[in-house]
Amino acid sequence: MTAKVKSPGKTGELFADLKRPATLGAWLKQAMKLYQQHGLALGQIATTAHDEALYLMLRTVGLPLDSEAGVLTRQLTVGERAKLETVLRRRVLDRTPAAYLTREAWLGDQKFYVDERVLIPRSYFLEIIPEQIDAWLPDPAKVTQVADVCTGSGCLAVLLAQHFPRARVDAVDLSADALEVAKINRNNFRLTRRMLLHRSDVFDRVPVAQYDVILSNPPYEPSAHCDALPAEFQREPRLALDGGADGLAIIRKLLRQARTRLKPHGIVLIEVGGLRTAMDREFAALDLHWLQTVDGSDCVCVINAARLKKWHASPPVRSVGKSHY
Repeated sequence: MTAKVKSPGKTGELFADLKRPATLGAWLKQAMKLYQQHGLALGQIATTAHDEALYLMLRTVGLPLDSEAGVLTRQLTVGERAKLETVLRRRVLDRTPAAYLTREAWLGDQKFYVDERVLIPRSYFLEIIPEQIDAWLPDPAKVTQVADVCTGSGCLAVLLAQHFPRARVDAVDLSADALEVAKINRNNFRLTRRMLLHRSDVFDRVPVAQYDVILSNPPYEPSAHCDALPAEFQREPRLALDGGADGLAIIRKLLRQARTRLKPHGIVLIEVGGLRTAMDREFAALDLHWLQTVDGSDCVCVINAARLKKWHASPPVRSVGKSHY
């Protein structure tokens, strides 16, 4: 679905002004003005117009992200000004997400390749994997088999491989395009021997294996909500966002299939955005445990193998949760 973009209005005048500033700071001010005037959506790279625009400016002119404040007074060359104008036009007029312009996304201090074939990485698992996941495993050092379902760019599969150095990681996605991007990141992080890519609808076409950990940040937005997303989010693959009528379609399938895919002390971890209430209602028998996140959203649940094996999937309860966007 193609999103409607706001009318440019006075964009021509503003872009005429943009040709004059000689410093990065002046461009940043103009960029923030454009962000506000055109109501650009945030959340894919940064949560404030200042932070996203500064990121875009620095990457466009090839300056490090940890540049000192004094860089804002640096005189720009004619070529640098031309690059900045081109990038801002694409961001403002085309509503192209910043990450697609720079071809990168960051999780913590690690950079991943991204493009229009994948969802832009943004996940609470960045907090969970190093901080909380080990507490649910009898011996994290002995983890040998892990799966990342709906892997997209493969960033979470990379984090899992780094955290569990003895483990083989099965990175699973239905999209062949997404797996091409995951392959780039796998190669960039030199994980070709331990990170295996599978094109599959959940576990349908993945060879049988018993996992210590099954992790997933699946599509969980209700379809109707996807229809109403801002233009920037509609630039992302619909397949990576749409979780069906109530957002739970992929999650239901994942939990059914995970019952036979876990080791006796294995765990399943799922990030569900704004569907926590719907999850608690439909899967009450699983007694979901919600992990704490820094912002208090607590939208990642964990289920151990013993409880999952006793569970018998009941008919779906139709419910729609609020999105975290």
